[in-house]
This record gives sequence, C-alpha cells and structure tokens, in this order.
Amino acid sequence: MNPPVLDPPTPEATLSASPLPELRRLVVHASEQEVVITGRVSSYYMKQLAQESVRCAVGPRKLLNRVVVAQR
Repeated sequence: MNPPVLDPPTPEATLSASPLPELRRLVVHASEQEVVITGRVSSYYMKQLAQESVRCAVGPRKLLNRVVVAQR
C-alpha cells in the first residue's frame, strides 16, 4: 500500500498556521498569476518573515508583499 500524497500548503494556509499572531492577521489573496500579502505589521522584520513564510507555497506565481509597517 502506498503512503498518502499530501498536497503542498497554500499561501493562505501557511500564514494562518503561523505561531506568530501578527502574521496570522495578514490577508493573502492568491490567483493563478500572483500571490498578494496585505495587512499591517510592527516591523520590517515581520514583513520579511511573512514574505519568506509563503514563498515555498507560491510556486511560479509572482509574489507581491504589500504589507505596511506601522508602529503601534
């Protein structure tokens, strides 16, 4: 018997499963051509972390990081 084949995670699922609440609050819109991350974070580090967290699920699509960095 063959082991089950798991589908790769979606960009949306990747951020929603993050252990960081700040990343879970971001919104991801994915189409066949691109993946867009939007929302607000407290630092450029968190913005970059969000981008790199979804990169593995983007595939050949264009990745747009439209996250705003705003001090709280």
